[in-house]
Amino acid sequence: MTTAFDPVDLAGTRLANRIAMAPMTRSRADGERRVPTPLTAEYYAQRASAGLIVSEGIQPSAVGQGYPNTPGLHSREQIAAWREVTGAVHERGGRIFAQLMHAGRISHPEVLGDGLHPVAPSAVTPAGQLFAGTGLIDFVAPRALTADQVRETVADFAAAARNAVEAGFDGVEIHGANGYLVHQFLATGSNLRTDEWGGPVENRIRFAVEVVRAVAEEIGPERTAIRLSPANPYNDITETDTEETYTRLVDALEPLGLAYLHVTEVQPGRRELTLALRKRFSGAFVLNPATDGPTGPESLALIEDGTADLIAFGALFLANPDLPARLKAGGPYNTPDPATYFGGDHRGYTDYPTL
Repeated sequence: MTTAFDPVDLAGTRLANRIAMAPMTRSRADGERRVPTPLTAEYYAQRASAGLIVSEGIQPSAVGQGYPNTPGLHSREQIAAWREVTGAVHERGGRIFAQLMHAGRISHPEVLGDGLHPVAPSAVTPAGQLFAGTGLIDFVAPRALTADQVRETVADFAAAARNAVEAGFDGVEIHGANGYLVHQFLATGSNLRTDEWGGPVENRIRFAVEVVRAVAEEIGPERTAIRLSPANPYNDITETDTEETYTRLVDALEPLGLAYLHVTEVQPGRRELTLALRKRFSGAFVLNPATDGPTGPESLALIEDGTADLIAFGALFLANPDLPARLKAGGPYNTPDPATYFGGDHRGYTDYPTL
């Protein structure tokens, strides 16, 4: 029987175990230059015993930023700073993929600065508010990308992927989930286009496929992955044909030979689509399972029964930097504390004792 503590191969990248650290926004980058700080290197190095670390969302271009103090991979200075992070992880024997995240309409001119404005498939204003550094502000209507700008955005992802490899990352995960730009193209509520990127399913999946293909051509499919979150309403997303959208998308991605497919579930007890996607994808399958609270040790059974090849842990990894050792020992576990994790400069993330 396969267990979480057995090694696994991601299209040539060998992982020591099947426990992944999920991507989680930290908002720790230098505000002006959008570069990761020494604290970032410490934070990821502490968690290098994960079979795979997926970094926080990293914007592939300046206009892709969604939140204050998030890092980029579109300048020489950012590449150099990330090299310190990946070096720290590799020194401890870890593997780390960069998650490339273009926030699309989930942004604001106050966050972007430099006269930039949020962009999206269509000029549909998301409901809700965004934290812009000093408080919550209403979202604004994004500017619909022109056809040329869509192609430029695809090229931005490819360039950022090349930068990620130069910075020492083992690969790249494209963020196609949680209501950000790639997801906005997939969803009927945010994509009202009538050109080749809008309308029927085969057009709405086109942007995601083009981004993945461009990244795979730039750095190799064995270093390329994507994260999806079917039926996720986060960031005011509405989908009317979820099953068809995601099965056709995975069918289009399957021949590329990607490193892995990462699925985030949002509805506990509804695993039919997850299993359908698992069956359609022949590469490694990473699952962030739907649970009533933080993903816990009970989810390791999903590796043993073949539902997934790796399980991605979020909050539990923040509270327990040495999580694989604790999972193997059966605990004890520090309890995640949202009041500590999601405020201030996040120094609380690095202060927990190890076994």
